[in-house]
Amino acid sequence: MNKYSFENRVAVVTGGAQGFGYAISKRIIESGGKVIIWDIDKSAIDKAKKEINSNNFHSQEVDIIDFKNIEKAINDIETKFGKIDIFVNNAGMTGMNAKVWEYPLDEWKKVIDLNLNATFYCCRAIVPHMIKNNYGRIINIASIAGKEGNPNASAYSTSKAGVIGLTKSLGKELADKNIAVNCVTPAAAKTRIFDQMTEEHINYMLSKIPRNRFAKVDELASLVCWLASEENSFSTAAVFDLSGGRATY
Repeated sequence: MNKYSFENRVAVVTGGAQGFGYAISKRIIESGGKVIIWDIDKSAIDKAKKEINSNNFHSQEVDIIDFKNIEKAINDIETKFGKIDIFVNNAGMTGMNAKVWEYPLDEWKKVIDLNLNATFYCCRAIVPHMIKNNYGRIINIASIAGKEGNPNASAYSTSKAGVIGLTKSLGKELADKNIAVNCVTPAAAKTRIFDQMTEEHINYMLSKIPRNRFAKVDELASLVCWLASEENSFSTAAVFDLSGGRATY
């Protein structure tokens, strides 16, 4: 396993207590970085803290669909640690599986709020701090669904397509600074997010992956850690595929 140096680096990972976020947080900590995970699941935070068992593990209960809550959390981190170098927008949900014309309006809003609006809120809040420090790495976790559009998952697909567009816009806006903004488009992985999907939809996603298996959380963590490292000094406003060969572009 390659190790990147995150000594003296401070990272925030949203949805960091489980799944992709947990794997990313663990990898950064193992490479010497400090991680503050944001999650609203207190029991999951406690479990992650016990398992990782490191002085570099920190947590905050943050509701990322509340912009003021985000701003307060960031200011608290800056007060305690002096800076935030890395921000990983990982928290998200799939929403229910249904046809567009049958999709409940409140469910649509819930998915868009968490997957897209919250990612925008976090980027909007953290960028001024990174500009001030003239350093930053922002990694947004999108999805192959944002490229290709999964049937019966219109809210999720739309929200992740929005994350891709946001990444490209913000990366270009910050290209003259030492701040890289990129996103990753993974295929599905067996995490708790599967609990939100029908068995039919899970089987559909697997059938689309040429490698004939789901992604592993550690595979995503590996790519994210490179994007979060100082070695990534040129790539920005880019989309990195992790779909096992599914992506057609």
